[in-house]
Amino acid sequence: MSANRPAAVVVLAAGEGTRMKSATPKVLHEICGRSLVGHVLAAAGELDPGELVVVVGHARQQVVDHLTENAPAARTAVQTEQNGTGHAVRMALEELGGAVDGTVVVVCGDTPLLTGETLRQLAGTHARESNAVTVLTAKVPDATGYGRIVRDGASGAVTAIVEHKDASEAQRAIREINSGVFAFDGRLLADALGKVRRDNSQGEEYLTDVLGILREAGHRVGASVAADHREIAGINNRVQLAQARRSLNDRLLERAMLAGVTVVDPASTWLDVTVTFGRDVVVHPGTQLLGASHLADDSEVGPQSRLTDTTVGAGARMEFTVADGAEVGAGATVGPYAYLRPGTRLGVRAKAGTYVEMKNATVGEGTKVPHLSYVGDATIGEFTNIGAASVFVNYDGQDKHHSSIGSHCRTGADNMFVAPVSVGDGAYTAAGSVITRDVPAGSLGVARGQQRNVDGWVTRRRPGSAAAKAAEAAAARDAAGPDTTGES
Repeated sequence: MSANRPAAVVVLAAGEGTRMKSATPKVLHEICGRSLVGHVLAAAGELDPGELVVVVGHARQQVVDHLTENAPAARTAVQTEQNGTGHAVRMALEELGGAVDGTVVVVCGDTPLLTGETLRQLAGTHARESNAVTVLTAKVPDATGYGRIVRDGASGAVTAIVEHKDASEAQRAIREINSGVFAFDGRLLADALGKVRRDNSQGEEYLTDVLGILREAGHRVGASVAADHREIAGINNRVQLAQARRSLNDRLLERAMLAGVTVVDPASTWLDVTVTFGRDVVVHPGTQLLGASHLADDSEVGPQSRLTDTTVGAGARMEFTVADGAEVGAGATVGPYAYLRPGTRLGVRAKAGTYVEMKNATVGEGTKVPHLSYVGDATIGEFTNIGAASVFVNYDGQDKHHSSIGSHCRTGADNMFVAPVSVGDGAYTAAGSVITRDVPAGSLGVARGQQRNVDGWVTRRRPGSAAAKAAEAAAARDAAGPDTTGES
């Protein structure tokens, strides 16, 4: 194991987070596509630790279930009673079998802006300076309420962490604060935790007491300063949650733009951490890109679109669109006001136009569904045109059924395709048809009632109405015949 690779990372995620005022445990609240603890675990994972332990407590089954699904490599330690951060770390060490050889990094589960780079810097400083413990600190514009880092003027070693309420005027002028993130010598940590007392106002075991214990024993306490103080911000309420979401979103947008993505209005554009891009992508205002969505080279999305777990092919265009679990082929066009539901696959240069909804539908290359249509549980071949106001009637009240339309077909406007039904290659269907039987290749399917006109119905049944007067005037003109006088 390299000197900078920790033997273990311990994530503290046992607290209730009462200020969130939520039935959801604090660490499971989400920003940018991950839970708070998920972001912390992603950063910790970049250290490639020998062990990764999450200390759980409040609503632990919910947290454990979340970890099982999203971070199966993480172990859990249970803090049955919330007896402080020192007690939580003791529970983690017990899960690991006691004292650990090597570095143990302790992080908080509610710091989603923390990066792997900053943690690597912390571990590197810890190893390079041979510290017993290294504190991650930050210099903030306003340190009010935070514990101040007091250093030795000659060596730069940390001599104390002084809480704001206990600080002198000189100490309150210090802008370097404690983050609650530490790198420890594993064996020294285990020994010092056994000496931590609970004779304080909260009756808890404070992890910060370990620093004083180690320093009094003659060991060095060092510090590593985070480049961006926002990284260490913990989340305690919904206001801070929104602030962290904004900060993380700005970080993601900056990364995307530096990689060759044009974001027209960053203030109204939102990304998840799992979204990926090709080059020369354009994202218009009011767009949300969520989940595992990917936008390929030269594609263009927005304005006012939301894509979740959707892949967009090279050169495709989507506007005013909601898409979830869809695949959009290269050069395809979608919208405005389209809805692509899970299982939708649009082929190369295909079109899902205005007010078109698709679900579990495969649409072939060059095929167009231009407007006002629903395509569900269907396969449509290549270079087919689906007429306006068409509906694939896929549900019989109990089961879903599949329809298929071949290649090079032309279906009429206001068609109903009552599944299961098939229209062969090159076939046509007449406007207004309800297609309930298969249409063979090259045939014209017509399924509509015979039109019948009832003469004089309006004047008899709606006498005196505007419609009746217009009909009577038209009848009079027809009776008079064409004007042959040339007079107007």
